[in-house]
Amino acid sequence: MKVTVAFLHFDGNCREAMEFYRHCFEAELFLLPFSGAPADVLPGAAKAPERIMHATLSKGATFLMAADTMPGAPFQRGNDFSLAVECESLQEQERLFAALGQNGKVTMPLQDTFWGARFGMLTDRFGLRWMFNFPLPKQG
Repeated sequence: MKVTVAFLHFDGNCREAMEFYRHCFEAELFLLPFSGAPADVLPGAAKAPERIMHATLSKGATFLMAADTMPGAPFQRGNDFSLAVECESLQEQERLFAALGQNGKVTMPLQDTFWGARFGMLTDRFGLRWMFNFPLPKQG
């Protein structure tokens, strides 16, 4: 594994929270609003284009990722984080996904994405949510 980081989930205030954390940590912040994603990928995004689809905050070894929920998606305190694993190979990603998914629930099967990675999500048998990302080789 390259890295495992906390992935925070917000209900419409991701930008505000991540700007606050950027200030506190004096860190670099990247924000991608729902409006920056292809319309066919996030059909509900038009209802809240200002919500954040993906945010990264980094400074030295400090690294956080975050996003807002889709409009209308359930949000509950206590379920507002996941563990995100950046894998070093497709084989590692498949192995970890299968192992942690055993007796758990797959919420998004491993699949190629528009951001150039293979990605999937699951909840393990203990109720922890995991995200697995592996950057695909650049085409062309």
